[in-house]
Amino acid sequence: MSGVIPKSLEELKQLDSFNVSFNRLHGEIPSGGPFVHLPFQSFMSNKGLCGNPQKHVLPCRSNSKKRRLIWILVACLVIFVVGVVSSIVFMLMRRRGKTVNIEDEWSPEIAAQRISYHELQRATQGFDGNNLIGSGSFGSVYKGTMADGMIVAIKVFNVQMEGTFQTFDIECEILRNLRHRNLTKIISSCCNLDFKALILEYMPNESLDKLLYSRDYCLNIMQRLNIMVDVASALEYLHHGYSVPVVHCDLKPSNVLLDNDMVGHLTDFGIAKLLTKEESIAHTTTFATIGYIAPEYGSEGLVSKRSDVYSYGIMFLETFIKKKPNDEMFVGDLNLRSYVHNSLPDELNNIIDADLLTLDEENLSQKLQCVSAIMELAMNCTANIAVERMNMTDVVAALKKIKQKLSS
Repeated sequence: MSGVIPKSLEELKQLDSFNVSFNRLHGEIPSGGPFVHLPFQSFMSNKGLCGNPQKHVLPCRSNSKKRRLIWILVACLVIFVVGVVSSIVFMLMRRRGKTVNIEDEWSPEIAAQRISYHELQRATQGFDGNNLIGSGSFGSVYKGTMADGMIVAIKVFNVQMEGTFQTFDIECEILRNLRHRNLTKIISSCCNLDFKALILEYMPNESLDKLLYSRDYCLNIMQRLNIMVDVASALEYLHHGYSVPVVHCDLKPSNVLLDNDMVGHLTDFGIAKLLTKEESIAHTTTFATIGYIAPEYGSEGLVSKRSDVYSYGIMFLETFIKKKPNDEMFVGDLNLRSYVHNSLPDELNNIIDADLLTLDEENLSQKLQCVSAIMELAMNCTANIAVERMNMTDVVAALKKIKQKLSS
């Protein structure tokens, strides 16, 4: 958006939420009414704004009433033109008898360009390798510092790879519509003909995968359980908390990012599927990571909320066993699930991560009971038949009970 913030908004006494960050606004920030208590984050990255220094902007120069009147007239003119164009488009659509359904509402579209390529170049020092924090088939992720000092993660897509444009569009659409504390927050995007990137909230503790297999750091039982609760809460929201169910399709530890407080955030929605209210299963030709996908996904390309539950269960097992489902030890009929199943309940201490429990630890027996309950829950999530798997609402409830027992 460009232009000025109308001073008349000061009269909106019940306005309690207002955010125009990352735009091209200019002029004075209103100082009365609800604007007195709005945080500076509501106005950041608008280079032309001025006003109260508490809003982290420069003081305004004295403006004449005439200049203000000109900007108000310009703003009104722009609103009028947009209104006329919108009315014409609406009338044309009605004449053609076009109806809008749920699929149209969720059709992928390229997110608005808000941050330029050159800004991202400066933020990453020319996409320097020292700022590279991750890479995959989709492209690369860089740590960047924006002009206002904000540290972000910049996900740069490989535009040479087939399907990149669709992946970018889907991820933009999903992340901008969904809001949950355990989902990665999208800050902005950059979209040119030959460059596509998402600017995301930076996670200083990187991914669950990196911490789980780190030689310098060991996650304790409660930390691992808390992260699994975070991921389960995100999935419950995707499956049951929004008008259109979302299937993530690619759950694995590398797609769980951790913030400063070790809170888990689910990320990477590039191959996610949106289900209409009428359908519970979708078909896909895009396959996720081998070892985490449900049997029906791998054999027939069928994805559903239950296939997400299966992937979550495998990730759950990996988090406490510290063995990847594609580990070289799993050959023939032996896989991560059967490996755990064969050890329940008496030989559990032989298979769980050796760093989790030590023999001289206090309350070892009680902690083993909690880990056993965790493994049983993961077994229920990874049943080979989809209808036998738990749903994420029940999983979250069961996890909270285990967490309460472990805390006591």
